[in-house]
Amino acid sequence: MDTKLRQMNPRCIRPARRRFLAGVCALVASQRAAALTERSPLPTRFDPARDPARDLETALQIARTTRRRVLAEVGGEWCTWCHIMDRFFAANPDLQKIRDANFIVLKINFSKENQNQPFLAHWPKVAGYPHFFVLDANGRLLKSQDTSVLEAAKDYDPIAFRAFLLEWSQR
Repeated sequence: MDTKLRQMNPRCIRPARRRFLAGVCALVASQRAAALTERSPLPTRFDPARDPARDLETALQIARTTRRRVLAEVGGEWCTWCHIMDRFFAANPDLQKIRDANFIVLKINFSKENQNQPFLAHWPKVAGYPHFFVLDANGRLLKSQDTSVLEAAKDYDPIAFRAFLLEWSQR
């Protein structure tokens, strides 16, 4: 076959080149996906300046698109157990993987600076922090969970946390 014809006809690309191009495309796609994940529009910390209603709508949109539920965590930067939970998930990547595969995590601030009372008034009263609200992708409350039952000594209990995450995961 003529070289010019081969250049114009994509079906004539040699298998080695085809595999190389497919690999490059896959790499670019995965890097773009990682960049989108890193630039999540949702807060990774408890921020009193955030609008929780807007953040919830974003979380619900992502949940609908990805077929996950929303795990709304109410707490604050002042909350020792909130920070213990962050370290707990970092130290238990298997649980973090279950959480992230099944839930969109939304941190909702409760602090002296902003108690977000009008927003939180739509849900059951919170007795302690952190507190979870599990929502379906349409925003319907499925579970209000006091996280103290997930504690073990001065940390969280991996077995109890796994059971909670699996029980409330999308089926």
